[in-house]
Amino acid sequence: MNFSGLIDNFGPLTVAGLAQGAIIALFALGYTLVYGVLRLINFAHSEVFLVGTYACLIIWGWFGLDQNSARPDFGAMLGYMALGLVAAIVVSGTVALGVELVAYRPLRRRNAPPLAFLITAIGASLAISEFVGVATHRNQRGVPPIIQARTVITIGNTHITNLQILIIALALVMMFVLDRFINGSRLGRGIRAVAQNPDSAALMGVNKSRVISLVFLLGGLMAGIAAVMYDLKIGVTKYDAGFLLGIDAFTAAVLGGIGNLRGALLGGLLLGVLQSWAAGLFGSNWLHAAAFVLLVLILMFRPSGLLGESLGRARA
Repeated sequence: MNFSGLIDNFGPLTVAGLAQGAIIALFALGYTLVYGVLRLINFAHSEVFLVGTYACLIIWGWFGLDQNSARPDFGAMLGYMALGLVAAIVVSGTVALGVELVAYRPLRRRNAPPLAFLITAIGASLAISEFVGVATHRNQRGVPPIIQARTVITIGNTHITNLQILIIALALVMMFVLDRFINGSRLGRGIRAVAQNPDSAALMGVNKSRVISLVFLLGGLMAGIAAVMYDLKIGVTKYDAGFLLGIDAFTAAVLGGIGNLRGALLGGLLLGVLQSWAAGLFGSNWLHAAAFVLLVLILMFRPSGLLGESLGRARA
């Protein structure tokens, strides 16, 4: 264990962990939304994120950008960022809706047992991942240098970059917007009604199928944003990029209290920071192991997670 390394680099590790945790939190929102309404762990959500990482690269490629391109000026950077976000959001949202319509809705109509949903989720995840793998020849793809990471704040030996600020700020803003939508809009009330009691919601005129589709769509939108931030931060993507990050996101959702939107944000940020500290203390090889040790410890003392409030019972 390298205690001196952790102490000496505490600030940089914390900031890096917050940036990584913000991506995990956006990713985790899809898990917690679907579980809050359907009590279903949508393992295919990791591939919803995956296609988003490629969607923005494809749209940037249409403009002649690749990993060897020169960095664009500020105006062009904003335009490329907007295009990348739109592409990732549209593609991830569409794939999420497609998974719900093709894989899950027929099972709901047949009142299939929970095990059938679980197997279908795993099957959909593997099918999409393998499709992307075949289409990309399982090669790693680099990301164009859309944003030049540069230090904007320095505190001691902690250098906070513009990219880290963007990722953290965007996660907080999207969390706030989604939270207000769920707790303050008519569609959001429909989501909470179905989460709390689907039969009673149907008697009150709420269309359950539309609400479920909306939930998958919202989760896909958040995954698309997380995908663009992941590309910009990591610099590469691959056909299996969603697997380990998906496990981290699921861990964060459970850690914060799966079914709780604010819990997903808290769990993601906390997990990212603790993973970063663990990497500094034990080495990067123990990064993911530390996440599961943390999860086990938390659930031993608080099985419902840190916040532990279901979507259907969330207060406005």
